[in-house]
Amino acid sequence: MTERPALRRRVYIDQTNMRGHVTGIERVALDLFAPERLAPHEVRALRSPSLLRMMLDQHIAVPARGLADRSALFVFPGFPPGPLALALGRRCVTYIHDTFLLTRPQDLNWRARAYMAPSFALAMRLGRTFLVNSQTTGEDLRRLCRRDALVALLRPAVRDVFGLAGLAGPAAYVAGEPLRLLAIGTIEPRKDYGAAVALTAALVAAGIPAELHIVGRVGWGRQTFLDAPPAFLTLHGYLDDSGLRSLAGRCHLLLSTAKAEGLGLPLLEIQHGGLPVVAPTGPVFAEVLGRSGLFIRPEDPEGSARALIGFARDGSLASAAAASRGNVARWNALAAADAIRFHRFLGEGASAYGGDPAAIVPPA
Repeated sequence: MTERPALRRRVYIDQTNMRGHVTGIERVALDLFAPERLAPHEVRALRSPSLLRMMLDQHIAVPARGLADRSALFVFPGFPPGPLALALGRRCVTYIHDTFLLTRPQDLNWRARAYMAPSFALAMRLGRTFLVNSQTTGEDLRRLCRRDALVALLRPAVRDVFGLAGLAGPAAYVAGEPLRLLAIGTIEPRKDYGAAVALTAALVAAGIPAELHIVGRVGWGRQTFLDAPPAFLTLHGYLDDSGLRSLAGRCHLLLSTAKAEGLGLPLLEIQHGGLPVVAPTGPVFAEVLGRSGLFIRPEDPEGSARALIGFARDGSLASAAAASRGNVARWNALAAADAIRFHRFLGEGASAYGGDPAAIVPPA
């Protein structure tokens, strides 16, 4: 019996929002939908040279191309698709990093409120095909999107982008010396760095010298702790890979106090270096970190400080490297299985998932 050749499709990737510095979300999109990953399918990236052209392309040029090329798929891994792109039906594939455009309007800047949130809301009503970066994001999306939409897992593999594999693990903690906490991400309301500052202050008040090191640019929103930064806080701004690698090698753990995440990529990326991760109690953090994380309640800085003190003193730091690296391996195995199913989807359509509960988020 002659084997039927695999269907080769054109896949357009909307990268009209990408210009200049590549964010973490954009890096995920570039990795997931790189031409070498999707071969032998033909991948065409769509770029825009300016903000005005981006708006015109997203709302007019990209949908027009979809109507002209009726067999192609159009993947939107950054900004939500424009209203006309949704007319492509199941050929319009939206990658969802999180749902905060609708669920946390108080944490949006005016650009997101005016431009992205309305498009996202419309995609929820009319979109037919979604890919999500975590089970938690998929379940959140199911409460917002139409019931008959396909919601499939496509978790990103986590590369050692900072070159941390050579680290032995977290710096050795010596009682009486500073406990060094690392935080990574743009300084904006959703990251809730004020809670990280309060936690560090609680450590100092409890007699534990501590330092908080934040790597990330100052974004939007007023952060009161920036008016008079405490002595234990160091704002590093942007660091290149070598700078971050050097800082991570001096720190004892990564601290996240984010109010919400769709995934929280830096939490996994830092685990390549064997650092333990401290994160809020919540579904997405439990999903991403498994048994490797220490979970706290950032709204309770004193209680969180006591948990960190116990973690540092009971020897858990010494065994953290194996747990962190083992968790990255676990996550990447899940991501590899998702990538295989998505590759089948490109050739076979939704039947590639076949209701597989490990791959697809069922209707609520």
